[in-house]
Amino acid sequence: MVHAPHVSSRQDAPSGVKAVLGPTNTGKTHLAIERMCAHSSGMIGFPLRLLAREVYDRVCHIKGEKSVALITGEERIEPKEARYLLCTAEAMPIMDRSMAFVAIDEAQLAADRERGHVFTDRLLHARGREETMILGSSTLEPMIKALVPEAEIVTRPRFSTLTHAGAKKLSRIPPRSAIVAFSAEQVYAIAEMLRRFRGGAAVVMGALSPQTRNAQVELYQSGEVDYLVATDAIGMGLNLDVEHVAFAGLSKFDGRRHRRLTTAEMAQIAGRAGRHQKDGSFGTLTGSGGHDSEFEPEEIYAIEEHRFAPLTKLFWREPEPRFDSLERLIADLETPPLRPELAPAPEAIDLAVLKRLSDDPQVAETVRNAAQVERFWDACRLPDFRHQGVETHSRFVARLWQDLREGELGADFVAGQIAQLDRTSGDIDTLQGRIAAIRSWAYIAQRPDWVLARDEMAARARAVEARLSDALHGKLTERFINRRTAVLMKKLGPDAGLLSVRLEDEEVLVEGEHIGSLRGFAFKVDPGTRLSDRKLLLAAAEKHLASLLQERADALSDAIHAGTAEITLEDGALVWDGEKIATLCAGRSLLAPVLVPDRTLDAIPGPSRKALVAALETWLESALSPLDPLRKLDEASRAEDAGPELRALLITLVERGGMTSREQSGVDKLDKQRRTMLAKLGVRVGALDLFVPAMLRTRPIALWQLLARLAGKTGTGGNPEAEMPPALPATRHGRVPGYRNLGKQLVRLDMAEKLLREAHEARSAENARDFKLDPARAVSMGLTTGSYSKLLRLGGFQAIVPPPLAEEAHGPPAPVRWRWRPPRRQARQQEHPARVRKDSAFAALADMVR
Repeated sequence: MVHAPHVSSRQDAPSGVKAVLGPTNTGKTHLAIERMCAHSSGMIGFPLRLLAREVYDRVCHIKGEKSVALITGEERIEPKEARYLLCTAEAMPIMDRSMAFVAIDEAQLAADRERGHVFTDRLLHARGREETMILGSSTLEPMIKALVPEAEIVTRPRFSTLTHAGAKKLSRIPPRSAIVAFSAEQVYAIAEMLRRFRGGAAVVMGALSPQTRNAQVELYQSGEVDYLVATDAIGMGLNLDVEHVAFAGLSKFDGRRHRRLTTAEMAQIAGRAGRHQKDGSFGTLTGSGGHDSEFEPEEIYAIEEHRFAPLTKLFWREPEPRFDSLERLIADLETPPLRPELAPAPEAIDLAVLKRLSDDPQVAETVRNAAQVERFWDACRLPDFRHQGVETHSRFVARLWQDLREGELGADFVAGQIAQLDRTSGDIDTLQGRIAAIRSWAYIAQRPDWVLARDEMAARARAVEARLSDALHGKLTERFINRRTAVLMKKLGPDAGLLSVRLEDEEVLVEGEHIGSLRGFAFKVDPGTRLSDRKLLLAAAEKHLASLLQERADALSDAIHAGTAEITLEDGALVWDGEKIATLCAGRSLLAPVLVPDRTLDAIPGPSRKALVAALETWLESALSPLDPLRKLDEASRAEDAGPELRALLITLVERGGMTSREQSGVDKLDKQRRTMLAKLGVRVGALDLFVPAMLRTRPIALWQLLARLAGKTGTGGNPEAEMPPALPATRHGRVPGYRNLGKQLVRLDMAEKLLREAHEARSAENARDFKLDPARAVSMGLTTGSYSKLLRLGGFQAIVPPPLAEEAHGPPAPVRWRWRPPRRQARQQEHPARVRKDSAFAALADMVR
């Protein structure tokens, strides 16, 4: 729909002007939206692009996207049929369109030093054909009466009460609070502290793009975090579910000097607490390093009762300057107002840039006629989104003017500038700088006659801003929000039992947040967790892991009984899932160790723990089954008919892993009955050693060594080879269980006896005093001929070395022959008593014995 030009925007105001005044949370903006939607067309001017965008979304939901337009400096969504316009105050097309309804929001900003003249102009001249609404603070009432005497003034009470709650430490600030600071550094510091012990906070600052601010606000509104840290940008238009506002300071730098907040500014910020009919509170933050950190009694009274000093002046600047020359333009902009209620606006940055460039001859000489003066003034009004100051910003405008004075900016040039900013890497400050820069190019691309391919360039700038905003939101969330801590802090209370706790690939998730891992039955806090968070996570684990541990214990018990449990015995400990779950200690005998459950099992509920311990004892019994041959010997040693000699031998075999040398065994003292018992027990009596063949394996030997160490036994020997080969090279580690030492080599006990038995068979076969032995069998086992010879000598064989060949004889040397020379049994020598010295006190007793 094409609107007719507004024929009398500067004439006397038509009837239907209404000023709706009151503090925050009085529903003024909501009322304006309702009134606008009741008309055939309408327009509302807002102080912030963020607010315009928020209301645009609401009106689109009511009227449909084709009927609603968004008009701001950096963004324009303007369907041809649009009848409802949501704008920033500067972008309101009051001269170009006639609307049935017009409203200006936060009109008290007419007293703002930088932008006040814009709001004053809108207050004086923006009118609807049927209805005009001025929204603002009650402090604006005398100015409305003086400047718009025909206006109907309606005051609205606040829906909820606002109460002073005093000063609080950051750790005592209640949930659903906003903490307001007045510098980015202080915002970051407070957010970092909240991350450590409250899980973090959403961050809102004026330098954020609307998309980033909305994303951060959504974190708070959704309840993902319970705290919001903001600059005073929170004081205007952000409708949040805030119950308490804490001021980190009561003074700020306003661009010219460091000053204390006015009472109205305090109230504007404090008024964010308590929305609709829910009461709110405000106070200060102690220990934050802020200045003037407590309210004066009169300030508290004014904020609670909404009583503030009325405005006495509004700032004004000539809204329709003449463009005859740069000098005439500057003179008109600096013309003082004629009405006493109006004050000359302080020099804003657009006027400062205009004057700075006008003093530059190289720039001034390029601005010749009225059309160029007007175009140059439009360039000077480019907002300083980057807050670089007059000097730097004027250089940017001068470079821009070089192209604008010749016509329009080339699409390739603008696309290149936008592409340079299309990088999402960097820290928070870097991304904020790029967003500020892209806002400048978005503003440039929105101008109707500045850029070729305007729509395409504007779309590119919006897309880059969206990507940068997403990246900045991600960085803010990463730095200032610990989702895990936030979830736990909200839930660690009386309702903790209602939490959703689950295990995914051994990772413990509480309400979907990873808090650590479960290895075995031990909860491991995430190693990347800050030290300050560890106690919190351990407390969460204590509250929420019982059900998981019970399920895990029951599953392990079932697996043990089914024979599928993956438990290992490592160095005296039962290990499952990489973690120790029980330890073996010495018991009543070497073969009967005691199982001691690990302390991590104490967290398992009683019945499940008891069942698991019983299952582990069953598993241990099965794991020690390779030692059953030794257990038979141990039981036989306790039999009444064993006799002292056999009992001593059996105990020796048990303590030595089922093997001992024959020379030290005392086996030759056993009678035939005891020897038969020994054979039935599986003990083989060899020429050199006694051993239990079933123990000559790696697993039984390793188990025996483990139990022997637990019982305090020493000299158990080195670890056996995995395959237990017939022969091994001798090592420095002493003896190896299951092997006999032959000097440079070791031979397995059963192989040694086999070679000696074959030697006796060869002796019997030749039936001669001297006989020949073939070393091939020994060599195939891995023994050298030297080791084989030593084994034979130990077994009672004597080598007979043949004489050397005669000097003139040729041929191979004669083979070594062997002779059986069994060791003679030495007669038991009579034991003679020790000779007593004659001078000893026992000499007389010795004579009596004789």
